[in-house]
Amino acid sequence: MKSNIGLTTRRSLIGMALPAGLFGAKDRIVETTAWSGLFANRAEARPKFKSPEDPARARSFGSFAQLTGAILVRVRTDSGLTGYGLGGGGGAAVYLIEKHLSAVIDGAYPGPPEQVWDLMFNASSFYGRRGLPVMAISGIDLALWDIAGKAGGKPVSALLSAAPRKRCPAYYTGFKIDWALEQGFTGFKLPVSDVPITAPGAMKQIETRVAEAREKIGPRALLMIDALCNWNVPFTLEMARRLAPYKLRWIEEPLMPDDYDGYAKLCREVRGTSISSGEHEYTQYGYRELVGRKAVQVLQPDISWSGGLTALKRIAEECAPGKLPLAPHRGGSKYGLQFVAATPSCILAESFGYGESGGPLMEAMTPKLEKGELLVPDKPGFGVEFDDSILAKLPKY
Repeated sequence: MKSNIGLTTRRSLIGMALPAGLFGAKDRIVETTAWSGLFANRAEARPKFKSPEDPARARSFGSFAQLTGAILVRVRTDSGLTGYGLGGGGGAAVYLIEKHLSAVIDGAYPGPPEQVWDLMFNASSFYGRRGLPVMAISGIDLALWDIAGKAGGKPVSALLSAAPRKRCPAYYTGFKIDWALEQGFTGFKLPVSDVPITAPGAMKQIETRVAEAREKIGPRALLMIDALCNWNVPFTLEMARRLAPYKLRWIEEPLMPDDYDGYAKLCREVRGTSISSGEHEYTQYGYRELVGRKAVQVLQPDISWSGGLTALKRIAEECAPGKLPLAPHRGGSKYGLQFVAATPSCILAESFGYGESGGPLMEAMTPKLEKGELLVPDKPGFGVEFDDSILAKLPKY
């Protein structure tokens, strides 16, 4: 039975059936705590710009960049279950959790997680639906799925699939290609957003970088590029033509996320490579728009930004069931990997933690790498645990 605001009942799940009795009949959420500054060495000082028209102003993400703005959420129940989740949004998301979302779920059942997601999304919808509130919800949602796995004594992937993969193909993102080759990676994604499209010879610079990478990795390895929303439609069309000889698997986020018409044009006109997007899209509702407009060819939701596991599961089931491939952004974290392992339409897991400095917290979230494949943790939940003494040193905001 559903209420008039679309909440699922306690024992029902959309497209999912957790084992009966997974949670105790009297189990309640009793604590929700969040921290920012997980990777303190990545904290960015307030930048100083060269001029009033410095183009760097438009690319200054401050404390809300992907890793700089990462948050950790801990949820506890009165039966002693503890779950940990990775979210985004920095101190602002922590504030939302402390001042609103924790009050919404305090005293509620810890599961099914999709029911709690609906509670939080509905409660925050008048100021949320995208951005910071969804990043905060992502962290809580992952902590609840962690609890679900621990309650059932299974890894999260086994809650989602009867036969999840035990290892997943992965690709490396970054400039350390020689190192990545040594680790056995057979897929590589080059960032190209550091080359402004207004720079003299920008197209030639990018083409040279791609050509050098293809020469290093050989003709059979997968090669992708990430423009990080820096290009426009004409620039992308011309770059796709120039880069055709290098056989790119995809061009990632060439345009700003809301330019659905521009993405649709690229998907219609670019040949020889796919257009990927979705890292900066939110929930199944945003993906319905993206997919419905035929404005994407490879889906890249981020489990710690786009709405958590509940949102990614709904994206896979409702927005493109079996029709489009998924390659989740940062899917190689222990959080994203459980989803990748259980979802047949997921083709690749993006590297997380490898070649990066992030300290013990990042190490705890990074799965083992073996011959270019990521090994899916088999411990209950997501397979992540954190020392309370380390968490006590983290800032709130």
